[in-house]
Amino acid sequence: MKRPLRISLYSLALLLIIAAGLGFVFRKQIHEYYAVYQYANTFKPDVIDANFRSLYKIYPSIRVEHSGEASPLPQNERPLPETYIYQGETKRVADWLERTQTTGFIVLKDGAVAYERYERGNTAATQAIAMSMSKSTISFLIGNAVRDGLIDINRTVDHYAPQLAEGGYKGVSVKNALQMSSGIGFNEDYGDLSSDIVRYIIQILTGSVKDFTAHLQKVREQGTVNIYVSADTQVLSMVLEGATGKPMTDYFWEKLWSRLGAEADAYWLADAKGDAVSAGGLNAILRDYARFGLLYMNEGRNFRGEQLVPAEWVHASVTPDAPHLMPGRDDPVQGKPLGYGYQWWIPGKPQGDFVAVGIYGQFIYVNPERKVVIAKTSAYADYNKDGQKMKDESIIVFQAIADAL
Repeated sequence: MKRPLRISLYSLALLLIIAAGLGFVFRKQIHEYYAVYQYANTFKPDVIDANFRSLYKIYPSIRVEHSGEASPLPQNERPLPETYIYQGETKRVADWLERTQTTGFIVLKDGAVAYERYERGNTAATQAIAMSMSKSTISFLIGNAVRDGLIDINRTVDHYAPQLAEGGYKGVSVKNALQMSSGIGFNEDYGDLSSDIVRYIIQILTGSVKDFTAHLQKVREQGTVNIYVSADTQVLSMVLEGATGKPMTDYFWEKLWSRLGAEADAYWLADAKGDAVSAGGLNAILRDYARFGLLYMNEGRNFRGEQLVPAEWVHASVTPDAPHLMPGRDDPVQGKPLGYGYQWWIPGKPQGDFVAVGIYGQFIYVNPERKVVIAKTSAYADYNKDGQKMKDESIIVFQAIADAL
């Protein structure tokens, strides 16, 4: 009776040893599969609202403390226009806010709050994910380093971050990375679980965003085509760290968050090695996103009148300077796309305005001529179906609001 038991225990022990060995051999793949599973579940309609205000808690993150007094945002409520015209059809602003699954919406006119609302569980204290609005803050930091003589945008990125010489970024200029014209091959399809952008995001849990970025490959001549490559922004962050000798998040606090007049802390998502996910990892409250827009409306001056970034940099950042960057250009791949500056978008029919855009409906819209800033956070679960149309329509709404005010 005992012998079968000994065989059974022996077999069980052997199976456990084999399972442990396989787990050790395939642990990276298992970790990656689980990370993909987590990613895919982040955007499901029943959880996307809660996730977008909690990502800095779900994933590793770096806290950036606010300091000093918050810049004043006085109240001066004004009615928004009831309608706008998009593709020849008159539509209601209220319907657009609902349809695009808005979680936070604030409109500043002349530096005062004309309109503010929160929906779908968000409040004024919600730390909402910026997604690719984060990129515009990295551009701000590059402008600081240029002013201080630490970066020359005509030099190559691998001059400042030698690791980048290991792949396709070798020889790419800082300026071409700023203008999303690096020539790097990068699939930005969030709905494709094997795409480069998803693999980049998976590094948050499984690896290094820097190592991943450094080994991407070039597929076209730099400075010739504007193709959206989120890795270009991670490169800019690596350039910043090489030029300043500081982690990007420390420089972010020193140059922006400690001087903006922010009323709340910010958080940057970080990868498994503790490096910030610079292409889309910023989390902050809606009012502080609006304050960043206000900084650019005021040509780089904060509420105290301090010049946080040169006015010349602000102008260069939102002024396309080559045919492949112009708004409304004929593009065989993208049709008639928006224009692009230094990590800022330019509307197809510009009014001197510009906008930071994040996937799933995040926006900071700035119209200096109308003295209007609009910040919007959203959890638009259908982004992979018609996200480009939603983005285009949203910019039309922003322009209509600015015109009405």
